[in-house]
Amino acid sequence: MPHGATAWAAIVIFLATYVVIALGRLPGLRLDRAGAALIGASLMVATNVLSIEEAYRAIDFDTIVLLLGMMIVVANLRLSGFFALVGAAVAKRAGNKLALLGATILVSGFFSAFLVNDTICLVLTPLVLELVKTLRRNPVPYLLAVAMASNIGSTATITGNPQNMMIGSFSAIPYGSFLAALAPVALAGLVIVFVAIALAYAKEFRGGGSGAVTLPVVRYNAPLVRKSVAVTAAMVIAFFLVAPPAKVAIVAGSLLLLTRRLKPKRIYAEIDWSLLLLFAGLFIVVAGLEKTVFTTEVLAAAGALKLSSVPVLTTVAAILSNLVSNVPAVLVLKPFIQPLADQRTAWLTLAMASTLAGNFTILGSVANLIVVERARAAHVTIGFWTYFRLGAPVTVVTLLLGAWFLS
Repeated sequence: MPHGATAWAAIVIFLATYVVIALGRLPGLRLDRAGAALIGASLMVATNVLSIEEAYRAIDFDTIVLLLGMMIVVANLRLSGFFALVGAAVAKRAGNKLALLGATILVSGFFSAFLVNDTICLVLTPLVLELVKTLRRNPVPYLLAVAMASNIGSTATITGNPQNMMIGSFSAIPYGSFLAALAPVALAGLVIVFVAIALAYAKEFRGGGSGAVTLPVVRYNAPLVRKSVAVTAAMVIAFFLVAPPAKVAIVAGSLLLLTRRLKPKRIYAEIDWSLLLLFAGLFIVVAGLEKTVFTTEVLAAAGALKLSSVPVLTTVAAILSNLVSNVPAVLVLKPFIQPLADQRTAWLTLAMASTLAGNFTILGSVANLIVVERARAAHVTIGFWTYFRLGAPVTVVTLLLGAWFLS
């Protein structure tokens, strides 16, 4: 295929793939985001945009392995009953409404920073729902706290969310340096969420609160809890001492499979295989576009956008993240960041902006969708405007704060 035709094929395949990813599905068919990425990747090879060997090399296995290892670790924590124990600890703050809100935000933000925000929303949402329904309180502000705090908390580390995992792999920024640079933004963001929800739902938080609440007995496997927590703690410590994080995570996950208490298939059922497939496909799709379209001349011309400016890159990343989601946005912006003189600041800015932008609307991040869908299953509705009237100002304020801090 001639070079010009190859370039057009890459553009069409890329755009079609990203349209389906932005919509979430292909109208009239049951094709999801992961399937779209797989089809796009296969078409890049079928049209000779990439050879099969180039497609293999395009996949960043550090990211895939890191995500897989973290999923196994979180699965063990959940199945052991660890998060149920955390929920019981939060319930101790149930007597005071603001204290319960603060505990919810702190737990969601802290665990999302180290254990992937999407999985934390999966385990925390039903726990928070059970608690607030027992208390006969309005569940919406507490669920918004779970979603928004998970996004903001995940900003702090490489293991906080999938896009940060990719950025950590691309940039080779040490885990500790990444944390030192973005933890202050995350901590300030959690405070902003607390204040915003408390003001927006002032009627809910007026008054001292209720008395003690009686919740069902927490079921957990004590030996498995101890083992899972010990391995997780060792993993987090090793993140600061050993590189790359992918090595640490997959070793930790593998060690947790050595048990007599859980069948491996129960762990495997917890792994989001479609997300791993989505990543692999997107790596190949974007590689095809890089090879044929993002030439040296194009990248040089992109210098006019001044992406080296923290405010500019923050704005571009935030807009693109809300158009096509944050993971695809990071992959699209990757070729434009690599030629910049100060790559470290640019990567940190992209991590900050692509993550905080997820709070803008319900559709801004997978974590939001998880909370909303799980709430709906429990007959609690969080509408688009209910989320947007709080999420939009929180996003703008935290992005401004992040851009100022990194400038």
